[in-house]
Amino acid sequence: MTMQEQDTDMIRALEDGRASVRLRAAMAIGTTPDPRFVGPLVERCAVEPEFHVRDMLTWALTRHPASLTLPRLLGELRSERAQARSQALHTLSKIGDRRAWPAITRELLSDADDEVARSAWRAAVVLVPEGEEHELAAALAAQLGRGGRDTQLSLGRALVALGEMIVPTLRAAAEDPDPRVRAHAIATERLLRDPEAGFAFAIEEAKRVVALGDTGRKE
Repeated sequence: MTMQEQDTDMIRALEDGRASVRLRAAMAIGTTPDPRFVGPLVERCAVEPEFHVRDMLTWALTRHPASLTLPRLLGELRSERAQARSQALHTLSKIGDRRAWPAITRELLSDADDEVARSAWRAAVVLVPEGEEHELAAALAAQLGRGGRDTQLSLGRALVALGEMIVPTLRAAAEDPDPRVRAHAIATERLLRDPEAGFAFAIEEAKRVVALGDTGRKE
């Protein structure tokens, strides 16, 4: 079998109708990295329906040099397909190469698709260069109050990952006219103070505080 035929077989395996076959193909590529498969891996990430296979595709990409993967992944951030953007951001966060930072735009941090935005938040806190944390905190805080519990937890964790420097931003948001923003800000500060606290409990407690018309913070 020629090398071209082997490549064709591997790409077909990545597109097989059986998730187990796709998983094995991604694992095989990651085990023996080859630049020829970077493109097919990235393309498959955009359409792969199974989470565990996408996770293996990401792992396989991290096994290749960033000089090969970054250009393809950065191109995916401009895709009209939400999953392509989301998975590219997820993979960039796993690679951790800060050359990708300029591509983490405000547009991605506020993407209309919750999964894309959540991936952008996670990638941003990994890739943010020293000295740009305050600007990132402001961009993240602009999303407070957004979405359901999972989305709010993702944003809360991203903000908490920035550390104590987020406190002034959160306290300003705790005075926002929107009660959802206030509650989310209060719950996130409580998560910062007590990382072991359940976020669901923190957000419900924060909602009660907001309903009582008090931020609940002691000076």
